[in-house]
Amino acid sequence: MEGLKTSLKTSVLLKQLLNIIVLVKQVPDIERVKFDVETGRIDRSSAPAEINPFDLNAIEAAVQIKEKMGGFITALSMGPMQAVSSLRDAVARGVDDAILLEDRRFAGADTLATSHTLAAAIRKIGSYDIILCGEKTVDGDTGQVGAEVAQLLEIPHIYYVSRIIRVSENSITVVSEAENASYTLESGFPVLLSVTRDVNKPRLPTLKSKMKAMKSEVKIWHAEDLSGFLDLDKAGYAGSPTWVQKVIVQKEKTRQCRIHRQVEDGLQELMRLLEAKGLV
Repeated sequence: MEGLKTSLKTSVLLKQLLNIIVLVKQVPDIERVKFDVETGRIDRSSAPAEINPFDLNAIEAAVQIKEKMGGFITALSMGPMQAVSSLRDAVARGVDDAILLEDRRFAGADTLATSHTLAAAIRKIGSYDIILCGEKTVDGDTGQVGAEVAQLLEIPHIYYVSRIIRVSENSITVVSEAENASYTLESGFPVLLSVTRDVNKPRLPTLKSKMKAMKSEVKIWHAEDLSGFLDLDKAGYAGSPTWVQKVIVQKEKTRQCRIHRQVEDGLQELMRLLEAKGLV
């Protein structure tokens, strides 16, 4: 009888634990990165790399849900081997497991091809209740991947989540900001949430968590590991229906200006310039 009670208690506990997946992307420092104008691609080797700032909010949201409900968090990323460092950073911030999708056949993907690959990996992971992602990435700024992943997985999604109100073992209630309106929405699981920077303030990892993360294993999945889940014709550059036709890097311009101590002097100078251009 005691064994039966223990078994029932364990099954209830497992039911309450939520499986959370966070989509993470490593991005270059956008202030220092260079662009290849010939190929229309970002030269990611030209600047230091970091976790996409919006994804830090998604990680923090996952950790807060785990702290309240219990659960297991998996960080999932697609990119080169250098992205292992960002996934270890995610582990230092509270993620339990990390997976990197790394293969040359994944390279050059647009948002749709990226979504096909991420969705395939999520299908392989199997069990999940909540998928979290940042509103957008600073190197692409499209904000499309989350919605496309949800569509491919045929699950509901809520975008622009600025607040998580309530989480239970089978549903979540959030506030979504859209244009000039605010909506309170509830969804059952599974669901994908795309969070904004307003949803929380990401905590900094501790020295202890950083040291632990340095020794953590990051699983590397190649194209073969997604066999049966991914159609390679829909992955990478070859599977991308959109591409960058041309990149124009704006050059900084300097302008001559003059500071006037007296307002009257400045107004006179302004009128002179407008008259010279025939605008008055």
